[in-house]
Amino acid sequence: MKILGIDFGLKKIGLAIAEDGFVQPIKTLGRPSKFVKEVTKICQENEIALIVIGISEGVIAKRAKVFAGKLAELAGLPLDFQDETLTTQEAIAKMITIGKRKKARRELEDAYAAACILEEYLAERRGNV
Repeated sequence: MKILGIDFGLKKIGLAIAEDGFVQPIKTLGRPSKFVKEVTKICQENEIALIVIGISEGVIAKRAKVFAGKLAELAGLPLDFQDETLTTQEAIAKMITIGKRKKARRELEDAYAAACILEEYLAERRGNV
């Protein structure tokens, strides 16, 4: 089963895919008005079965839930939420460890944060089995 992880932001979102326990950051999208359509297309192209959206607190959490509702309706897929606290910092640390240059880190930090969100989601589910 393939799972799409999303690090939601108001200006850009990061995407990662998990399959068979392996998580890979895939891309960052930067056109907020097209987020729902672009993510729906990615779900179809990759045969995604579940969407996991990182959720924080406050206003951004409300906007993420609105986005999630639109996405679930258009994509027709189940979705779940995962706490995204500190995932961006964790993503940056991972990219530094693997030697990503500063420019690449800025471009990929949201995709790597989405991967961190998925890894935490999967780890929590394994712990509950």
